[in-house]
Amino acid sequence: MNLIAQIAMAAAETEHHGNVALDTLIFGVIAAIVFTFLALVTFSYKNVANRHSAKAEAWAAKHGNDGHEAGHGH
Repeated sequence: MNLIAQIAMAAAETEHHGNVALDTLIFGVIAAIVFTFLALVTFSYKNVANRHSAKAEAWAAKHGNDGHEAGHGH
């Protein structure tokens, strides 16, 4: 194999590995963005649920309701 063919093959292989590395990097960045988004959505949902629960408890305490339904005769 002559020198020019060896250089061409080395260049093609380097370009191929560069593209694979770039694809891996892009996939990693997209995965990190998706993971972060899901974590934020989950945290936000839990935060809203906790605030709603606290509001319900405060309302019940203010209105003298211990969580039992009215009319049960307890």
